[in-house]
Amino acid sequence: MISQQILGRVRQYYEGKLAEHGATPRGVDWNSGESQQLRFRELARVCADDPSAGVNDYGCGYGAFAAYLRASGHTGPYRGFDISPAMIEAARRQHAGLADCQFVADRAALAPAPYTVASGIFNVKQDTGDEEWRRYVIDTIEDLAALSTKGFAFNALTSYSDPERRRPDLYYADPLDLFDHCKRHVSRLVSLLHDTPLYEFTLIVRL
Repeated sequence: MISQQILGRVRQYYEGKLAEHGATPRGVDWNSGESQQLRFRELARVCADDPSAGVNDYGCGYGAFAAYLRASGHTGPYRGFDISPAMIEAARRQHAGLADCQFVADRAALAPAPYTVASGIFNVKQDTGDEEWRRYVIDTIEDLAALSTKGFAFNALTSYSDPERRRPDLYYADPLDLFDHCKRHVSRLVSLLHDTPLYEFTLIVRL
C-alpha cells in the first residue's frame, strides 16, 4: 500500500515549487525545458507505435507531457493524474485547448488505459529513509502496472550518478534492482534505457 504520509509530503514539496516558479519546468523541479523534453522523448517510446491508444500520466504536474504527446502526433485519450490539486488546476488552465485531455486529482478517477507513464515521481524523498522510499517505489510500480493493459514507463535518478553531485534529499535508484524487480514480478518484456546525458534512467515495461 502506498504511504499516504509520503504522498502528503511530496504534495507539499511540489506545491511549494509551483507557487515559487509557476507552471514551468522549474515548477515541477526540473532544471530546464530541454531536459524535460528529453525525458518525455524517452518515456513516449512506450506508446510511440500506438498513437491512437489511451495514455495515463501518473504524476502529471501541470500537464506538459500532454502537450508533448499532441505535438508528437498522438491522438488517443490522455488522462493526467496528480496528487496536488494546485497542479491539476494549473494543468487545466494551461492545456484547456487540447482535445480529449483530462486532469484529475483523485486516483480513483483514473481508469486503466493501454499505457501509463510516470516522470520524476521517485526523485524527491526528502528525509525519508532509502529502504522506506524503495518500498514506496515498488508499491507505485505495482499501481502503474494495474493502470496499464499494454505497458508502462517511468524514470528515476540513477545510483550511477557521481557521488559528489548527489543531494541527500533525492533518491538515486539502482537501475539494475528495478529492472530485476520488473522482470521477475511484472513482465518478461522490460527495457532499461540509460544512454542520455541525464543522471537518470528510464524503464519501459510491456505487458
